Amino acid sequence: MTPVPESDGIRPVILAVDDHPDDLERISEELTTRYGQHYEVMCLSSANEGAETLQELASTDRSIALVLACEGMSPMTGVELLALAKRLDSDIKRGLLVPWGAWGDETSAKTIVDAMTFGEIDYYVLKPWRSPDEFFHRTVTSFLHEWARSKSVGEARIILVGREGSLRSYELRNFLSRHRIEHFFYLFDSPEGRDILRGHDSAELPIARTLDGRTLVNPTVAEMAQACGLKTQLDEGETFGAVVIGSGPAGLAAALYGASEGIKTLVVEREVVGGQAGSSSMIRNYLGFARGISGSELAAQAYQQAWVFGTTFLMTQEVVAIARRADRFVVTLSGGQEITTDAIVLANGVSYRRLGVGNLEDLVGAGVFYGAAASEAHALKGRRVFIVGGGNSAGQAAIHLAKHAASVSIVVRGASLAESMSDYLIKEVGAAPNLDVRLRSQVVGGGGESRLQHLVLRDLESGVDQPVDADALFIMIGAEPHTNWLPDEIERDRWGYILTGDDVPSSLRSSPGRPLPLETSMLGVFAAGDVRHGSIKRVASAVGEGSAAIRSLHEHLRELAAGIEPTDRPASRR
Repeated sequence: MTPVPESDGIRPVILAVDDHPDDLERISEELTTRYGQHYEVMCLSSANEGAETLQELASTDRSIALVLACEGMSPMTGVELLALAKRLDSDIKRGLLVPWGAWGDETSAKTIVDAMTFGEIDYYVLKPWRSPDEFFHRTVTSFLHEWARSKSVGEARIILVGREGSLRSYELRNFLSRHRIEHFFYLFDSPEGRDILRGHDSAELPIARTLDGRTLVNPTVAEMAQACGLKTQLDEGETFGAVVIGSGPAGLAAALYGASEGIKTLVVEREVVGGQAGSSSMIRNYLGFARGISGSELAAQAYQQAWVFGTTFLMTQEVVAIARRADRFVVTLSGGQEITTDAIVLANGVSYRRLGVGNLEDLVGAGVFYGAAASEAHALKGRRVFIVGGGNSAGQAAIHLAKHAASVSIVVRGASLAESMSDYLIKEVGAAPNLDVRLRSQVVGGGGESRLQHLVLRDLESGVDQPVDADALFIMIGAEPHTNWLPDEIERDRWGYILTGDDVPSSLRSSPGRPLPLETSMLGVFAAGDVRHGSIKRVASAVGEGSAAIRSLHEHLRELAAGIEPTDRPASRR
């Protein structure tokens, strides 16, 4: 982890509070020795003193990176102290200090589980018991890494200057945020913005300046990707063993397992790595990440893992056609380039359905957003936010946005969140004091001058419309597959989801034993993740399908190597 000093030279604070003297001495030694050069380490023996210190630091706008508090203090408990830290600054990382073996004590275990469920702590931290205690430091440095990514301190790779409510600025900020590319955004009339624009007074906004001094005037997303070192073009004549279309969890898993097993693999992504899952602020029920992980961090790690195995990623390009040519496939890109490959994995996911309210569609990027738009969270401090949707993505977005906004309302047509949201998220939603759920409700109108200012909500029980003030609307209302560009040879259900394996009608099969599991009716083309008929809309299942698709793809490649050419079914009945 790279420590991040404050811009004025004052070090961020790490605060530890423990009323056990020996434990506090050991914690102080570990923190001061390891982090004292770049952080101001404060160690206190009283929760009340810790609360006073937190309030004093907050009143002087000091940056507090991490607060560690012992579980069993009194009269103020460690959980209560950490909850106070969250109210003072939602970016502060909070760890509950517990002794080794606390999970075996029912009272301590319940305290940890409840505090995690209700968002009062970020995670528990085992107290150090030797020096150095690298297990302790692994948790602390993870906290500090997460904190540093959330703060606008130090140097950034990209500085962006634009107008508030600008759709172009939003698109670029969202792209940078989802790719975890550190950047600052300044309004054009701010002191920092005016300084960047000096010499570009008549240039069209937004303007981006890179760390190496280049200036991009109103860049496209592709130009921004190139400036950040991402590949947006392939060499002519380059061929691949497998082309994966889409880089959500299923596509990333397919890329990782394909490349790791020696298949020359290309991933084509039209937007950003991670798909819809990449916009999730916190995924807590994914195996192996006990503290939870943001969708963008999960996607970034998977991207890096696949890249290390040799996967090529092609960004800001869209596949517009696929066709069979002899025993191979030709993939046509939106830029006109054609790529030859032995097999294809369709993992292009789904898109959020449009709300269909004309006045609000005109304000997309100016207060109205499809998906979680994590890049907007800090800008909504003290604002009124509404979320349409009742799935896990909506719940995760609501909890994240509630850390910053004055109020967050989830608007759902159904009578209960339990119909579509996981239980752990429902508990977190219910525990947030500034978050409410409007059941049996629907957004039917809204508008504003240049950006969203109000909404109209309809009570579906009474039919009464209610105007409400609103600063932001996030729309996550189900999904539909992007499959209308596929050839007729690939059979889909009536909603457009792709049929694979045994779901392909037997009357439409022409090769014994084909299609293979996760193979479509166009033999040699596979589908995984949300775009597939019958898929479970969860990150873990998408990852499983992506890896399983590679197993079937291997079988297809073995048949090709043996000279057995696939025979597609008769022409589609569409």
